[in-house]
Amino acid sequence: MVARISGMSGDDRTPVYVISVAAELAGMHAQTLRQYDRIGLVTPLRTRGGGRRYSAADVTRLREVQRLSQEEGVSLAAIQRIFDLEHQVEALRERVAELDDELDAAHEQLGQGRRFFAVGSQGDIVALRHGQRPRQQTGGQALVVWQPYGRA
Repeated sequence: MVARISGMSGDDRTPVYVISVAAELAGMHAQTLRQYDRIGLVTPLRTRGGGRRYSAADVTRLREVQRLSQEEGVSLAAIQRIFDLEHQVEALRERVAELDDELDAAHEQLGQGRRFFAVGSQGDIVALRHGQRPRQQTGGQALVVWQPYGRA
């Protein structure tokens, strides 16, 4: 439902457009961009003189706000909440990746790597490394012959 802008390159986040150009690129009036800035929906960077400078990512976000508002009927407050939740999800994904890397490093440091579990020949649970198979028990194997009931 919401276009993701987190995958944009550094150039897409470089503030280069003045408000009139950004408004034209987004298909909006400059006053709308000022309102969105006031409520924190799309916040451009500011020059030393206080002028707004929009990036390509900002313009993409402005277009998404317009689409959600006009085509989907979503309120501006709800759009802000959607963007906040997207940001939280992305931050959580990054944190999970960091923790996964830390876990892998800790396993490697302990010489364990990732472990898998299997059932051994005696029905016990055996911890294995990737590609390793449970050892087969030698000796002590019994042969069981089944005869249907009533036959001798």
